[in-house]
Amino acid sequence: MTPADEVRAAFDAYEQALFMGDVAAMTACFWDSAELVRFGIADEQRGAAELAAWRIANPTVPPGRTLSDTVVSVFGADTAVVSTRFTNPGVPGHGRQSQTWVRTADGWRIAHAHVSVISAMSG
Repeated sequence: MTPADEVRAAFDAYEQALFMGDVAAMTACFWDSAELVRFGIADEQRGAAELAAWRIANPTVPPGRTLSDTVVSVFGADTAVVSTRFTNPGVPGHGRQSQTWVRTADGWRIAHAHVSVISAMSG
């Protein structure tokens, strides 16, 4: 399996955990470090402990969320970026999600994540 295939599988596992509200599985997908950063739509977490606490309070995405235009870009054997677009039923516009994945001793983990929403008015 290539690094791109490995990261795609890890990304898919994260998305499944997110859809199912599996907080333990979602949290395990992130780098267990104080240097972890996640910028959400209206939130921000720094460090694995802060992310875990936030995730417990916000475990799922809206039902029917769909992804498109997912791209896995690999840089060497141990770093990759995944970017994707998402839509939620009944919500105009679309969202964007990007994640920097790093290979750790425990496998591929998200070290940095950014989520944003583009309103239908913005294009």
